[in-house]
Amino acid sequence: MAAPKTIYTCRECGGTNARWLGQCPHCKAWNTLDETMPEAAGPATRNTRFQALARSQPVATLSEIDAAEVARTPTGQEELDRVLGGGIVEGAVVLIGGDPGIGKSTLLLQAVDALSAQMKVLYVTGEESGAQIALRSRRLGLSGQAVRVLAEIQLEKIIAAIDAEQPAFCVIDSIQTVYSEQLNSAPGSVAQVRECAAQLTRVAKTSGCAIVLVGHVTKEGQLAGPRVLEHIVDTVLYFEGDTHSSFRLVRAIKNRFGAVNEIGVFAMTERGLKGVSNPSAIFLSTHKEPVPGSCVLVTLEGTRPLLVEIQALVDSGGPSPRRLSVGLDRDRLAMLLAVLHRHAGVSCMDQDVFVNAVGGVRIGEPAADLAVLLAIQGSLRGKALPRGFIAFGEVGLAGEVRPAPRGQDRLKEAAKLGFSIAVVPKANAPKKPIEGLTIHAVERVEEAIEAVRGLT
Repeated sequence: MAAPKTIYTCRECGGTNARWLGQCPHCKAWNTLDETMPEAAGPATRNTRFQALARSQPVATLSEIDAAEVARTPTGQEELDRVLGGGIVEGAVVLIGGDPGIGKSTLLLQAVDALSAQMKVLYVTGEESGAQIALRSRRLGLSGQAVRVLAEIQLEKIIAAIDAEQPAFCVIDSIQTVYSEQLNSAPGSVAQVRECAAQLTRVAKTSGCAIVLVGHVTKEGQLAGPRVLEHIVDTVLYFEGDTHSSFRLVRAIKNRFGAVNEIGVFAMTERGLKGVSNPSAIFLSTHKEPVPGSCVLVTLEGTRPLLVEIQALVDSGGPSPRRLSVGLDRDRLAMLLAVLHRHAGVSCMDQDVFVNAVGGVRIGEPAADLAVLLAIQGSLRGKALPRGFIAFGEVGLAGEVRPAPRGQDRLKEAAKLGFSIAVVPKANAPKKPIEGLTIHAVERVEEAIEAVRGLT
């Protein structure tokens, strides 16, 4: 009997190929083809897959469609509600991923227990038994009196349980453990993850039950499975943070019902994850006196201004000096060093430069450029910035300092927390003075350096 032929499926886009290739011919990603068994294209599978598509809705005129604001139900976790855009939405599908042990199941169990007082909930676990969930619930001090739990990994049985229980909120922990009888591949394969997520999404849209899918992540920190999974769901959340630290960040990468790049800050305690009301305190150091190489940045995460300390260390290097950044883009650091040398006359050509964002936060916006340059310049000169100093602004290759979005909100947040001196782009200078805050508006990098030298 001949061995069954295999195909190679891309874990990024789900495309198939008859033989292995280093680069996927569909999405051009490298080293993403995995060997899988081909699925039988039987009529039952085909009919099941496209059954929901056959029930099409009538065509309507856009201006006549009722576009009322969606209703939201708070989850009992203020920081989680902030990331979701105010709470859960009826029929929404949320995908949440993170490293093992970072607190995904803990946070969702707390949310399920809080929501059980307002609506019917169902917690489906494919990785743990019901006894393990009950043990965690008692350890967290949760009552669990109205929380329904199902330990199952077969998709058809899970959908049948949802139909029978009629919950308004359901958690699937995790989508990589669920499999469908319609497919021959093993749980966690590209085909199974894609098909199970699509079927559960259809259930959510037709029944109005909000579903949360827990996803595994790869060693690169990306959600495992095809990238099409992120396009199917309404919201994608990532858990960030070091498992050795007590603080966790939940970041919204995609949200059809709220702002993207919104973050929620949690602290891991013996009673589970607790929201942090003033997250800026986490990302600011507790130096008794100002130290060289430190500059406070007002960054914007979604709709929330955050104060983060940027630390720089410039040390004598060898013939091949190193440029290392944690929480910031390394390529952008190299560009900023070139701008600092060319337009401000500050050379780090033979120096090792290390830059770090305190607290494990990742900063992706270019408004951090000015704070990074001032921290590097302070470490090189060995002079600290004055107490209560903040800075933000994007730096261009021509040495200009460009404005940052929502500059007024950033300055007001800094003034509220007691900061008194700010170096900002000229376009972000407020028309009316802000009480307690002295603002130095600059247009170029050299003006910022001179302003800082005058203060120190």
